[in-house]
Amino acid sequence: MTKRSGLVAAALLGALAIVTLLLAPAAAAKERSVSSLLRSLVVKAEQMSGYDRDLFPHWDYVGRGCDVRDLVLIEEARRGPSTGSACPVGRGRWFSAFDGVTVRDPSALDIDHLVPLAEAWGSGARTWTTATREAFANDLGYSRTLIAVTASSNRSKGDQDPAEWLPPRTSYRCTYVSSWIAVKWRWRLTVDAREASALRVIVQSCGDPRIKAPSRAR
Repeated sequence: MTKRSGLVAAALLGALAIVTLLLAPAAAAKERSVSSLLRSLVVKAEQMSGYDRDLFPHWDYVGRGCDVRDLVLIEEARRGPSTGSACPVGRGRWFSAFDGVTVRDPSALDIDHLVPLAEAWGSGARTWTTATREAFANDLGYSRTLIAVTASSNRSKGDQDPAEWLPPRTSYRCTYVSSWIAVKWRWRLTVDAREASALRVIVQSCGDPRIKAPSRAR
């Protein structure tokens, strides 16, 4: 059992049913090629009207002084944190996959929604209920959805998709694109034409890696 799953199991005792569902462990995953997941995504123009970040309630409190952001930091720490599994999270050692930077102060890290909230909105989340958007924004059921990275790299990325931005650490780009596609597939989000074209090119250049397909979230 990972640190995250163990802490979640303890923290969720007595929590609301929606949070329990949100953090439930995924079913056994079947390995698939990334291109097969990409081909199953619907290509459709984004519709951004009406977007507001507050429509995605995020960093839910999950008990024992911890919220979702804390749990990701605890799980992804390479060493520590100094507070163990307690919250707020103290100093430790983290590796930011986007830019290859080692960080010891958790305040220097952002928890990135790999598929940004604005991107999700334009790709289908605008039709979801608030509860479903909350589940997406706090998704601990698939480890690729949320990632701890330096604040500078996260803010450089902003709301851009892989046609517009890729991690500066080139050795991580194939993992990043594979994760992007898997998260969109998990949540049945669409891709726009430019995004789909860029993803196809990158996946091909990566040799069409295989990935454990996540369980469908909706």
